Amino acid sequence: MSPRPEEERMRMEVVSRIENVIKELWPNADVQIFGSFKTGLYLPTSDIDLVVFGKWETLPLWTLEEALRKHNVADENSVKVLDKATVPIIKLTDSFTEVKVDISFNVQNGVKAAQLIKDFIKKYPVLPFLVLVLKQFLLQRDLNEVFTGGIGSYSLFLMAVSFLQLHPREDACMPNANYGVLLIEFFELYGRHFNYLKTGIRIKDGGSYVAKDEVQKSMLDGYRPSMLYIEDPLQPGNDVGRSSYGAMQVKQAFDYAYVVLSHAVSPIAKYYPNNETESILGRIIRVTQEVATYRDWISKQWGMQSRTESSCNGIYHVLFPPQHGSARLFRSSNKGFQGPTNSSHGTSVTNKQHQGSKSHHQFFHGKKRKHKRDAALSDLCR
Repeated sequence: MSPRPEEERMRMEVVSRIENVIKELWPNADVQIFGSFKTGLYLPTSDIDLVVFGKWETLPLWTLEEALRKHNVADENSVKVLDKATVPIIKLTDSFTEVKVDISFNVQNGVKAAQLIKDFIKKYPVLPFLVLVLKQFLLQRDLNEVFTGGIGSYSLFLMAVSFLQLHPREDACMPNANYGVLLIEFFELYGRHFNYLKTGIRIKDGGSYVAKDEVQKSMLDGYRPSMLYIEDPLQPGNDVGRSSYGAMQVKQAFDYAYVVLSHAVSPIAKYYPNNETESILGRIIRVTQEVATYRDWISKQWGMQSRTESSCNGIYHVLFPPQHGSARLFRSSNKGFQGPTNSSHGTSVTNKQHQGSKSHHQFFHGKKRKHKRDAALSDLCR
């Protein structure tokens, strides 16, 4: 899942083709990359976000759309102009690589957000590992798109930052932290303990939780904080999670993942049916053969052809490495993978399947993990 050098080269060629078309139209235009490709937190199927800076009386959406068609940069039927959107964009699919691209004009926020993300990655080296796995987890359940009510990449990243900012263990943010444990704890927090009804997330000033009742007092015209209220650290008045109306389905999926993974690493896991060829993370994440084939094609076109490792084993082994001769503890059977594959099945995830089980509490030494918070807000995450 983690980006490969050849995938970056391929994507830069896509950017170069589009930039050449833009420069032919407007030689002084400034084309910048933002989003997941800029930060390095992109999946093999993620799109590329571009923003064009220049001086126009009206945004030249249709002019660029016509030029892209003329130069055969994009598939004929893939070019779409969304001129009525909050942020007008051109959407297209590169004709050679099938990489999807979104192009906007004179929008500063995306570039600033990319820099913010890079700064947090320097502070918390674990973030790329957590975020890539979480993005894949949501992607395969159709819970990763804001326009369908899911959680977008920026919201997910800020949730992960808040999780680390308020983590009770200081060693959780160290480069040698146990990433597998952190992943399970993330699922536990946002799948079980976080109070979405009463609590919002604030990243500024070291991070904190905020009471939604207090937030609402400063909102105009009777607006209320969204179910997943995340204060934008770049624009404090902006609620990053306001469009994620499916937040409760995401919560349910996180709860499912917490149960499955915490069971898998419990002491009784060695008595489960075992498949020595599969990582434990395979219980909640699958990379399709179509994606694996696509990545192999990219490797042949832009990189070394002798790559032998699988498309996702690198992340698997980093998150759940076999230790101290207990490899069986970190393996899983195919039977262990159960649960929703998309948001339409969100209401049937494993709450009923795992009711009454206590082994996941034993994994945390019989104690519910708590995040540090102000005493006045101590009930917000109960």
